[in-house]
Amino acid sequence: MSKFTAFSSAMVKMGIDNIDTDQIIPARFLKTISKDGLGDSLFCDWRYNADGTPKPDFILNTEAAKKSQILLAGDNFGCGSSREHAPWALTQYGFRAVFSTSFADIFKSNSLKNGLLPIVVSRDLHAKLFALPDDAAISIDLATQKVTLPDGTSTEFAVEPFSKHCLLEGLDEMGYLQQHEAQIAAFESRRLGSLNTLA
Repeated sequence: MSKFTAFSSAMVKMGIDNIDTDQIIPARFLKTISKDGLGDSLFCDWRYNADGTPKPDFILNTEAAKKSQILLAGDNFGCGSSREHAPWALTQYGFRAVFSTSFADIFKSNSLKNGLLPIVVSRDLHAKLFALPDDAAISIDLATQKVTLPDGTSTEFAVEPFSKHCLLEGLDEMGYLQQHEAQIAAFESRRLGSLNTLA
């Protein structure tokens, strides 16, 4: 996983509430254990016609959307089943962050573990983001936990400290544990020594 760095991007606006994980990535794509290619299946049932051709009026099929790294979603984004393929598909498409007024807990947890930053915003800021021009660039800085708008105003957002650390360092949970192999080995050695003493 790459280190999460500060960036600026226009947003893809998808103001639909209660988008669930089956809409983000339909269940028929869950057989794969690889992330590769999942971006092409993101919002598949909304994005393509029955014959597999792209719907030209669906926002993800526009050239502007393909360059965006931020999804601006409606309320309660990522509800439904607990599938890691949902954040996989979003990151494979090119998204690095999602704005919403609320996220399903499991989706939020899966996102943070897979390099996607879910940012909860107030309803006022949410409305302000939707009112911005489609090409407006929003800046996101995880290190300072700030979102900055084109007019220079900034708002802080919350993120759990352990997840923030892992994102900034480009670590998944296994990578974090591997950083502490020496301490783990020392603990196990002491533990085994204590057991042998008791025996």
